[in-house]
Amino acid sequence: MSLLILDTCVNCDVCEPVCPNKAISLGEQYYVIDPNLCTECVGHFDNPQCVEVCPVECIPHDPDHVETREQLMLKYEHLMAKAGT
Repeated sequence: MSLLILDTCVNCDVCEPVCPNKAISLGEQYYVIDPNLCTECVGHFDNPQCVEVCPVECIPHDPDHVETREQLMLKYEHLMAKAGT
């Protein structure tokens, strides 16, 4: 699964810089996560960094983007290959 930022986000700006895939950006009202870029930090870290730093605990799994750990690893490998070109 990718992750999802809920509308309880307080725009504290701590999640966006820790995302290794640059999947987090400021939306119209609060931060959002691009599910095409989110790997839950698989390939980079043991735990999702945005979840680790979020002071209001507003980043759950996105039920609309269910992925296995293997699928997240494949997405990570694809993103790294794309970044290398």
